[in-house]
Amino acid sequence: MPLDLDLLKRLCETPGVPGSEERVRDLIRAEILPLCDEVKVDAMGSLLCRKTGQGEAPLKVMLLCHMDEIGFLVSHVTDEGWVHVLPVGGFDPRTLFARRVMVCTDAGDFKGVMNPAGKGLHISSPEERKKVPEVHEFYVDLGLGKAAKDIVKVGDMVVMDEPFLEMGEKVVSKALDNRIACYLGIQALKSLAGKAPGAEIHVAFTCQEEVGLRGARTAAHAIGPDIGIGVDTTLSCDTPGVGETDRVTTQGGGFGLHLRDSSFIADKALAAEIAALADSKGIPFQRTMLRAGGQDGAAAQQAAAGARAVGIVVGTRYIHTVCEMIHKSDLEAAENILAAYLGGL
Repeated sequence: MPLDLDLLKRLCETPGVPGSEERVRDLIRAEILPLCDEVKVDAMGSLLCRKTGQGEAPLKVMLLCHMDEIGFLVSHVTDEGWVHVLPVGGFDPRTLFARRVMVCTDAGDFKGVMNPAGKGLHISSPEERKKVPEVHEFYVDLGLGKAAKDIVKVGDMVVMDEPFLEMGEKVVSKALDNRIACYLGIQALKSLAGKAPGAEIHVAFTCQEEVGLRGARTAAHAIGPDIGIGVDTTLSCDTPGVGETDRVTTQGGGFGLHLRDSSFIADKALAAEIAALADSKGIPFQRTMLRAGGQDGAAAQQAAAGARAVGIVVGTRYIHTVCEMIHKSDLEAAENILAAYLGGL
């Protein structure tokens, strides 16, 4: 299937931080409802989708695609209307200066500006300008003054507010981590439309991955998969100033066959099976490992009696920023390998 960049755009531009994934979940549910035999929301808020397999005891294959993006929750609103926040997910404070954000409230969505407390460029000393604030030192200015106190409440979601862009062969957006996986999970189900798979296919659009794989753990425990595939982004540090051994992936080199990070080590036989399938179909891929970090495939691997697990990932530049970047051909390769694997079960 050709890439559906309109779907990816809608996914990326829909706000949803850990614990507040409802809007993304509703978008996904509308896309996949006709494609599944069962669709339900679990107690954590993950969207669990099942396509029935053939036979008495079919193999259970689970794709784990987290819905949440890194963002913030409002922690305090001053009498003057300054909105203070706490992060949900990992940020590099150097990327947060002078950012446009959106505060999502019961009264509607309000655009704002994020900056750190302290002096601006023209009135600060050279020493003061060297200081990188902590994430909790940033605040949001909604331009509403004291009226913000009556609109914004503690716990409201705050997301980055930047548009989805196509730039040549690249796509740039906030929240590609991990709306890429949401996109791939939807497309995987569409590739099975009208087919009766030999395996029981579960696609779990999970919540709260960015704060510790929380939704994936409960979903995987409930499903008890035989095979778990963590669908996610990974680093693509193929940029100036980064050594060859730290690049993880090179953009345009194909999907990432993810073998190791801090949370799991992939099943060797399953990884070899997917690699052989990719070779036979002419789908380009790269073997990937991360020095640190984790992903939802680990939750499937460790659930109940355990599962064979591997990751299918897409290399992403400038990850955990508002300008995450992927190569279209890498996304296409990830879409193709998932369709080929599920279609061959």
